Amino acid sequence: MDYLIICLTAVFVSALTLFSGFGLGTVLMPAFALFFPVPVAIAATAVVHLANNIFKVILVGKKANWGVVLRFALPGAAAALGGAALLTVFAELPVVHAYTLAGRPHEITVVKLAVGILIIFFALFELIPFFGRLAFDRKYLPLGGMLSGFFGGLSGNQGALRSAFLIKAGLDKEAFIGTGTVAGLIVDISRLIVYGVSFYAVQFTGIRDAQGLVIAAILAAFLGAFLGTRLVKKVTFRALQIIVGVMLIVVGTGMATGLF
Repeated sequence: MDYLIICLTAVFVSALTLFSGFGLGTVLMPAFALFFPVPVAIAATAVVHLANNIFKVILVGKKANWGVVLRFALPGAAAALGGAALLTVFAELPVVHAYTLAGRPHEITVVKLAVGILIIFFALFELIPFFGRLAFDRKYLPLGGMLSGFFGGLSGNQGALRSAFLIKAGLDKEAFIGTGTVAGLIVDISRLIVYGVSFYAVQFTGIRDAQGLVIAAILAAFLGAFLGTRLVKKVTFRALQIIVGVMLIVVGTGMATGLF
C-alpha cells in the first residue's frame, strides 16, 4: 500500500507541476510522512525532488532564462540552507504535548506542528483564488528566491511562492517552466547538503528503510514528468487541485495535532 500511494502521488503531481498547481514536494512529503518520521519524510522527498528536477532540466532546462535563474536561485539556495538548518533544530526539540485518543498515544512535536501548519498554509495558498492571482514585480526576484528557498528547506514547500515571483519575470510559458525547474534544482542541492550532514547521519536507519520507496518514487516522478511534457495544451486540473488541497489540509491538521 505504501508503494502504491507514493508512486501514484509522484506520477500525478510530477505531471501536474510542470504546468500549474501544487509542487511535487508539497504533496509527496505528506505522503512519505504517513510512513516515516517528518524529518526523514522531508529528506526523502528532497531526494525525489532533486532527481525529478534533474530529469526535467534535461527535458526543459534549455529554455531557462539564466539571468532570472541567477537573480532568483542564488538567494534561494542561501536561504534554503537556513530553512534546512532550522528543520534540524526543530527535529531535536522535545515533545510539546502528549495525549491518548481512542486508546492510542499521540504526540505533538515542534517539527510536526511547524510543518503541519505550513502544509495547511500552502494548500490554502493554492486553493484561494486571491493567492493564486498574486504576482510580484521582477525587482523582487531575489526576495522571492529567499522566501521560496527558506520554506523549501524548512518544509519542502517552495513551488507556490516560486511561481508567484516568476510569473511576472517577462518569461514565455516554456521559459517559465525551464527557469522554475532549474531554480528548484539549485535549491534542492542546497538543502540536501544540510540534510546530509544532519539528520541523514543521525537517522540513518530511517533513511535506509525509505530507500526502496525513494527509488520507486523517483521512477514514478520521471514517468509523470515525461507524460507532462507530452501535453501540448495548458492544463490547470482545477477540480483535482481542490481535491488535493482539501486532502493536504486534512493531513496538515492531523500532523500538527499529533494524530499522524
